[in-house]
Amino acid sequence: MDFTDVSLTALRVFRAVAEQGTFTAAAGSLGYTQSAVSRQIAAIERAAGAELLERRRDGVRLTTAGRVVMRRARTVLDEIDAAARELSGLPEQAGTVRLGWVPTAGAVLVPRALVALRQSDPGLRVVGREGGTPTLVRALRAGSIDLALLASAPPFRAPDAESPPLALQTLTERALCLAVPSTHPLARGDFVDVADLRGQRWIAGSSSGEDRLMGVWPGLDERPDIAHTARDWLAKLHLVAAGCGLTTAPAVLASAAPPGVRILPVRGGPQEQRRLLLARLPQSPTEPVTRVAATLRAVALASDAPTAAP
Repeated sequence: MDFTDVSLTALRVFRAVAEQGTFTAAAGSLGYTQSAVSRQIAAIERAAGAELLERRRDGVRLTTAGRVVMRRARTVLDEIDAAARELSGLPEQAGTVRLGWVPTAGAVLVPRALVALRQSDPGLRVVGREGGTPTLVRALRAGSIDLALLASAPPFRAPDAESPPLALQTLTERALCLAVPSTHPLARGDFVDVADLRGQRWIAGSSSGEDRLMGVWPGLDERPDIAHTARDWLAKLHLVAAGCGLTTAPAVLASAAPPGVRILPVRGGPQEQRRLLLARLPQSPTEPVTRVAATLRAVALASDAPTAAP
């Protein structure tokens, strides 16, 4: 085992693969070819004398040896980045927190939290990124973000099976709602009966993969009629406003829905609960991370949503 010849490029590629989950996605994020990414990973695995990534049909995940190397790689890359900032005269990032969030959290909670932080901690800088829960979990593990707002649905399992487990706190727990065109017959009341969802047209998630049925009410006893697919929640709601179909929506989106859309609860079946989780790595957080986490909790509590224990 000899790490003396491992390049910074190889470490950055290794972090990108761990974060993105596939060689192809990492190559795209770095602007490299897939073969270049493969060569860098092969080089770092030769230096480690062990397989660092478990290759699976659905992507890659860190092995036990990979987690050890990733922990050290984060430290090295952070120090190199700090040195570059210092040499260029830029301020240190001691007051910077890297936050990731799922799209629905970015619609309401994150903007409100950033406004609150500007008032309470004007010297604290938050840089952010949006992503799906699996992507944000990988980014946490890779050290690319410090905190993440994740979505969770029953049976509320841990967001990954890696060790050690992530530190998780439930910020909100609310029943899933339905977005209905305001001109639709189902929009006349204050709720929708689950029995009336049969035969409706739906606006679902992406056209392939596990999110395809996101946007369709869970547990329908028929094959859903999917009229449109869209990954972006705002696009879904505008399609609803145009009368193109129905879609599921967290209750938090009620205040952000465009004109022509009603966000209504669904009754008559089991409640479909959804949680918003605040996640970080299990080691003790820095003081800026603690302040951002406290503000996110306070804004969530002020949103009139019922809260659950971590």
